[in-house]
Amino acid sequence: MRELHISKKDIRDTRLVDVALAPLAPGAMRLRLDLFALTSNNVTYAAMGEGMLAYWDFFPAPEGFGKVPVWGFGTVAESNAPDIAVGSRFYGYYPLAEALDVTPKKTATGFIDSAAHRVPKAALYNIYTDAALDPAYDPNYESEQVLFRPLYGTGWWAADFIKQARAKTVVLSSASSKTALATAHQLRNLGGAEIIGLTSSGNEAYVRESGLYHRVVLYDDAGSLKVVAPATYVDFLGRAGLNANVHRTLGNALTRSIIIGVTDWAAPRGGEPLPGPTPEFFFVPTYAAERLKTNPHLVSAMGSDLRDFYPASRAFVDVKSVTGADAIQAAWSQLAAGAVPPRDGLVCSF
Repeated sequence: MRELHISKKDIRDTRLVDVALAPLAPGAMRLRLDLFALTSNNVTYAAMGEGMLAYWDFFPAPEGFGKVPVWGFGTVAESNAPDIAVGSRFYGYYPLAEALDVTPKKTATGFIDSAAHRVPKAALYNIYTDAALDPAYDPNYESEQVLFRPLYGTGWWAADFIKQARAKTVVLSSASSKTALATAHQLRNLGGAEIIGLTSSGNEAYVRESGLYHRVVLYDDAGSLKVVAPATYVDFLGRAGLNANVHRTLGNALTRSIIIGVTDWAAPRGGEPLPGPTPEFFFVPTYAAERLKTNPHLVSAMGSDLRDFYPASRAFVDVKSVTGADAIQAAWSQLAAGAVPPRDGLVCSF
């Protein structure tokens, strides 16, 4: 089995490794990864692989390296688990590897991986959904599902959070990133706020052509931002200098500052405390769980909006197929270097 190991010190440093598969344990199951996406979301997983979120811990690798998580479909190749048949296909969280062994605990729509090292993690990442029982599955849009399903979920819940804050203006950095696009799309659906996309000069035309933003502003021009209060800043970039500039420029108009991603993983972070509201990390599993306690209908609402988004996404993202381990390694290198055009959606298979 081939795996892509990524250096924890420099995520551009990778190696393809052949790993011998161990005999399948009693009660365990082996899935072969069929189809998955590579986006800036995966770069964020790698950039935040250690520390509070510890994304590297989901799929252990040799010392100094990690297996970055990806979202996609896997098919059961071997099973010692009762009630789950070989050939069943599941959407969920996989390592960037040809196969994954799990300890499944069956649910009504699939299973939860109850492997000891995953039990303490947020439940959202341990759920695997049977494609045959999944209301969000659409066989005509498998590529869009692996590209956008987790990103759209993040954007949908972020938009819900922003709506609760009653923002009149929402400013999004890394406006060309797919999670930012999903957030802007849902904010448009909800209405009531002007949506401003911050981007680089190289991505300006793409962001404008997406039609998702009321205004598009270059990073170099962030110091001239004028907004209607109250404003919310949503950071997908992770660039300390830009964040400081936005906070200073918006001043008292800025009432919430949210961190979601780190698309510019190599940029300096931290530094002096920012003026205005303290940035807060938006962690979907925690926020969604709290909202669903009192608003359980939001699950079906999100699922319906997600299905509508699959065809809509084709207006601003083109699927680019990446096949074979060597091509996947090259695609990761391009992604980590920020060299993948924003319109390209990398959909991969070994």
